[in-house]
Amino acid sequence: MDSKIQQTFVTSNGQVTIPKQVRQQLGIRKGSKVEFLVVGDHIELRISSSPVLISESGFGLLKSKRKSVPVDLDPAELMNAELNQVMPRVVVSK
Repeated sequence: MDSKIQQTFVTSNGQVTIPKQVRQQLGIRKGSKVEFLVVGDHIELRISSSPVLISESGFGLLKSKRKSVPVDLDPAELMNAELNQVMPRVVVSK
């Protein structure tokens, strides 16, 4: 672990930003719970829990408002049905 001192500022609400490199190194992310321990003249920050990682692909995170596609859907049949509506077949009898 790199022990380089990194400095940040305290906001008017008493909040501080944990530097990105520190967050990455310790696995701190949104939703992580931390504990503060006062030791003499300094503070120790400990990670008490971290949220479960969400898949990076994002698959399944959003719910669709559309109905699901039927399992037996045949796209070719659907295209033929659309073409028949747009361009009806003309039968010429002799």
